[in-house]
Amino acid sequence: MSVGDTYSILAQIGNPTPEAPPLSDKLMQFVRYGTWFAMLSGITSIIYAGGRFAWEKWSGAGLQSPKMVAGAMIGGVVATSAGTIMNAVVGS
Repeated sequence: MSVGDTYSILAQIGNPTPEAPPLSDKLMQFVRYGTWFAMLSGITSIIYAGGRFAWEKWSGAGLQSPKMVAGAMIGGVVATSAGTIMNAVVGS
């Protein structure tokens, strides 16, 4: 087997066509459910923190809720940009 024959064999193997793995539709459904849950939990936490903020202002207690709102917003930004971050790190 010559070098030319080896190169022609490797050239044929080197450019495969992409194909979805088995059960990838179930995995994508799981990812969509996770995305939905992340958005739901972020919205719920912002609503809760807003209500707590109003209660703390009304009762005159120490304000802890602004930290909760900021944490929920930062978590939301990270959760919604996770796909972009993964494409930047893993993507070609």
